[in-house]
Amino acid sequence: MPLTVNGIPEILALNGRDLGHSGWKEVTQELIDAYADVSGDHQWIHTDTERAASGPYGRTIARGYMVLSWGIPMFAELLRVKGVGRALNYGVNRARYPAPVPVGSRVRLRAAVAGVKEVARGGVEMTRAFTFELEGSRKPACVAESLTHFYP
Repeated sequence: MPLTVNGIPEILALNGRDLGHSGWKEVTQELIDAYADVSGDHQWIHTDTERAASGPYGRTIARGYMVLSWGIPMFAELLRVKGVGRALNYGVNRARYPAPVPVGSRVRLRAAVAGVKEVARGGVEMTRAFTFELEGSRKPACVAESLTHFYP
């Protein structure tokens, strides 16, 4: 059950809060192929299972951007924001992909509110520290800061 906050003052109070982790998501070839179709990126290491079997990872791997794109729905498992007029994704800082994500593996999001500051028009900017944990790996699949603006 996600933590629920209501309005700008409660968002400001989240500064520095660890929100825990989402549930696990399995990386399937179907998801990898669907992302390839949507993005137009059909690089063999992601989509050609036969060629990837003899490649550096022994199987296909997910794109880092695909894993990063799961941040918003996984974050929704951790925090629900009510009492705002709109929320806008503002950007991503420092995205890195320390470990490959092979097909068949599982990923979850660990998130914290790294910062909250006031912005124009009575809004706030929330910086969320995302770490996508890769089950069974000491290295994360992805680390990034995701920025969202909330307005009354």
